Amino acid sequence: MRVTSVREMTLPLSRYGDVPASSGGLTTSVVAVVTDVMRGGRPVVGYGYGSVGRYAQGGLIRERFAPRLLAMPDLRAEDGGLDPFRAWDAMMAGEKTGGHGERCVAVGTLDMALWDAAAKIAQEPLHRLLSRRLGRDGSATVAVYAGGGYPYSHDDLCRLRDEIRRFRDAGFLRAKIKLGGVGGMAGDLRRVEVASGEMGGAGLLAVDAMNAFGPETAEAAAQALAPLGLWWFEDICDPLDFDTHRRAITAYGGAVAAGEALFHVTEARLLAEHGGLRSDRDVLVFDPVHCYGFPGYLRIVADLTARGWPRRAFWPHGGHRFAVHVASALGLGGVEVTPEAFAPFRGLGGCEMVEGAVVVPETDGIGFEADKAIRSLLSDLSA
Repeated sequence: MRVTSVREMTLPLSRYGDVPASSGGLTTSVVAVVTDVMRGGRPVVGYGYGSVGRYAQGGLIRERFAPRLLAMPDLRAEDGGLDPFRAWDAMMAGEKTGGHGERCVAVGTLDMALWDAAAKIAQEPLHRLLSRRLGRDGSATVAVYAGGGYPYSHDDLCRLRDEIRRFRDAGFLRAKIKLGGVGGMAGDLRRVEVASGEMGGAGLLAVDAMNAFGPETAEAAAQALAPLGLWWFEDICDPLDFDTHRRAITAYGGAVAAGEALFHVTEARLLAEHGGLRSDRDVLVFDPVHCYGFPGYLRIVADLTARGWPRRAFWPHGGHRFAVHVASALGLGGVEVTPEAFAPFRGLGGCEMVEGAVVVPETDGIGFEADKAIRSLLSDLSA
């Protein structure tokens, strides 16, 4: 059992439902991993993409990691199916420790596709395959929140209000918006007021500074936000500025979220040890794709839970279907969903939502094909 070809394309993405709005040139890599396993006269193909926010990694995929994957003569698991863990070892062969950069995204993109293919070969949804191979009982539902709320170039507050209203109408009970943009802290506070009003209370709203605050501004921002009673305050400062992070947490007091821009178990450990986080209230938003895929993410979860962190503290970033399966199999707190941003990978089309949670899909693999727009894109890629 082996991979016979890897196909990759770079896809532009927008942070806005209104695609003509400026996206900052954001891109992602989309891959099709073709196996030698046949179903209905056609090879089983697994699909993956590089989550969002880190740009495409086509060069690394084509020149470095796909060739190692293609060179493997056999990727058979003990149960007779495809073994993405074995494939991951092959892709990482010869890689030096450290220097994680964004090679982790290239590996994670291929890893997502490998898990999609493995579940399709097993003829079961990915969450069931993961649960079975890890010896766990997965959850039938996963808590979700709506991520978005990027600053608009004009009519910001009006358009933000409309966006949050659409989140509520779609059945989301909690949401997250962005801070640290134009308008300073006064503008940020107005955005919080508008969004929390639409959500029904500040405790139903999280805010994400996208690492915008520096040593001179982080504590002041934390103090300004502290009285509002937000759900959480995310990505306060540079992800490796643990001193500023710790001081801001002390000034804030409430729950914070961190980890989106850290990619390896060693980085996660440093954050837990030196970043001022508290395991009884804070949130870990590592992205399973950006953390070298599921094998790398699993190491982070194992390390931090051994240090006393509950699994409910993990809420993966990215808004992708892959994270829903991972959260179900590992018993995590929940996942982000991006209902309007990052088309065609926005939302979780085909998943039923019940009281702020999604019912995990039962289609084979990850379930990309349940979404018409994604299915059309992937069909073109694998043709």
